Amino acid sequence: MSDDPGRRCPWAESSPAMQQYHDTEWGVPSHDDRYLFEMLVLEGAQAGLSWSTVLNRRQGYRAAFAGFDPVKVAQFTDATLEKLRDDEGIIRNRLKIYGTRTNAQAFLRVQQECGTFADYLWGWVDDATIVHRPKSLGELPPTTELSDRLSKDLKRRGFAFVGSTIVYAMLEATGLIDDHVVDCPQKRQ
Repeated sequence: MSDDPGRRCPWAESSPAMQQYHDTEWGVPSHDDRYLFEMLVLEGAQAGLSWSTVLNRRQGYRAAFAGFDPVKVAQFTDATLEKLRDDEGIIRNRLKIYGTRTNAQAFLRVQQECGTFADYLWGWVDDATIVHRPKSLGELPPTTELSDRLSKDLKRRGFAFVGSTIVYAMLEATGLIDDHVVDCPQKRQ
């Protein structure tokens, strides 16, 4: 964790959990399919909510969704999904819960087609992190042409909760885009 929290990206200052997530995970390039599935699910769960709300339920999501194993989640029955609507450890929105199974099924199809979801995803950025150099959060857009195109392709492939804003947030979280502010100690390039 940064010794100088005043220089950390401002959004991360709201809680120790947000600081930990920012300092150790957010924006770190990942090629791990299970982690990429986890972030796809969590970013989709965030729709209309704050990231801290979802981050505080992360362990509940891990328990509810088989440790983010897409093979297991793809096989969840409607009865299993309905039981999850009573689980206070997750966001209990029916569409988001069912969307997780939908996304697991689509995720597996992408793996079958591309070898790994990471290969598919990183292909959109030619296997290199896109580095932005914002001086403030106000310089960052909620979407880009890349997130628009990727969102459209994910929807075409049957994914749910993959609007351009959600996709952009996932790209930032998984290190395909580095949006740390320029004076943040976590800036990687």
